[in-house]
Amino acid sequence: MTHKVVSRFKETKHDGHIYEVGDNYPVEGKKATKARLEELSTTKNKYNQIFIEEVNETPKVEE
Repeated sequence: MTHKVVSRFKETKHDGHIYEVGDNYPVEGKKATKARLEELSTTKNKYNQIFIEEVNETPKVEE
């Protein structure tokens, strides 16, 4: 399961790493809990804003 950043934010749980729009979340070498993923992918946070969204990766089909 991959997540992409849709709104720039500073991740306090990853040593203040700043995620830019289009970045993968979490950054390589870091982990995110289910609770944190839910918090960032919904408006259930103190900013009432969605910061990440799940990306469904479909394997490339070679012709």
